[in-house]
Amino acid sequence: MSQTAATHADPDDQALIVSVSEPGPGVGRAAEPAPDTRQRILDVALDLFIEQGFDGTSLREIAEQLGVTKAALYYHFESKEDILMALHMRIHDFGREALMLIGEEPVTLELWENLLDQITGEMLAQRKLFLMHERNQAVMEKLHREDHDAEHEDIQNQFRRVLGDERVPVRDRVRMAASFGVVFSSIFLGDVSFDSVDKDELEVMLRDILHDVLRG
Repeated sequence: MSQTAATHADPDDQALIVSVSEPGPGVGRAAEPAPDTRQRILDVALDLFIEQGFDGTSLREIAEQLGVTKAALYYHFESKEDILMALHMRIHDFGREALMLIGEEPVTLELWENLLDQITGEMLAQRKLFLMHERNQAVMEKLHREDHDAEHEDIQNQFRRVLGDERVPVRDRVRMAASFGVVFSSIFLGDVSFDSVDKDELEVMLRDILHDVLRG
């Protein structure tokens, strides 16, 4: 029976040596982790990063909360930084989904309003992501990965293209930019202040303000 060993460095813990045995003839392989394990890891890590901070949370704590071994975490993520990046990429999903609704034609105020109506509810449902981002700013600023940076730049350029489209009246584009700021600033900067406000109630208020800004 042959064995291979992998060493994973963990700043919060001593290096872990994970030995994986290759089964011999007739011996079945161990079942792979359930498909939802990755999402469970992210959900638990999200809560811990909010409560204790990224630096104050170890991989061992995440594993203990899940009731799994650290080896199970390494099956899905190579490091704690990879977990943080995966959580951050959930925020990118909002930008991608919004851009999917925008074609090459000039964006009308009505289309923009419908777009923000849609993503406002989705963003509020994921308020914890923005709270994590706010409480771990120093770490987030150092978080870089080639695919992340490229996608981030692409999303920004797409929004710049929409807001810079001279086929759309400048007054409308200013309203669009202002309304976009209403959503992100309210959730990014005001999440702690509005944490006690019911999500549905906050969503109604935000949409009312969005409509006021866009309709003047």
